[in-house]
Amino acid sequence: MKKSLILFLLVLFGCSQNEPNIPLLAEDISPILIGEKLPNANFQDAEGKSIQLKALLEEKPTVLVFYRGGWCPYCNLQLSGLVEIEEDILALGYQIVAISPDDFKNLKTTTENNSTKYRLLSDPNGKFIQEIGIAFKTSSVLKDYITSKDQKGKTSAVMTVPTVIVVDNKGVIKFQYINPNYKERISGEMLLSVLKTIKS
Repeated sequence: MKKSLILFLLVLFGCSQNEPNIPLLAEDISPILIGEKLPNANFQDAEGKSIQLKALLEEKPTVLVFYRGGWCPYCNLQLSGLVEIEEDILALGYQIVAISPDDFKNLKTTTENNSTKYRLLSDPNGKFIQEIGIAFKTSSVLKDYITSKDQKGKTSAVMTVPTVIVVDNKGVIKFQYINPNYKERISGEMLLSVLKTIKS
């Protein structure tokens, strides 16, 4: 009896140690660093089809934009702003891929609202943003707000800190901009300047 109890406690303790430690606040995240390689991940497109990150990155160097969701007005400003400089980004040899913990059912609406030509993908359950350390727990207040915006599907239990990561074909991080203040995003002018510097 004692042995089985000890074994149960060890298993229970081991499981709790392995659970991801997700910060409560955006300010407390511990993001992956410049020079590190992104892990592979599976995302979903607007039809719910699986898209592998590795396959995307092999196409060309990539500007990865992590946004909170189509319900967020600041994110929509950023996404539509990228439309204005997309041709310049493409001319520099990069592609844009925007990722959020939004349910994939909302991607089509976000694409239409912002007239985006670049890819918008869903990170199911926020698994990838947790892996790279830019996730924090979605508060009940924020969940209520998202629900009020008539979003489809499930609201993710984790939220992303708005982030822009520039990676090469192998997924190595060359630049990143992370700001816990969701109202502030990197400007298009600064992003283009960074891409030109990396390219030269």
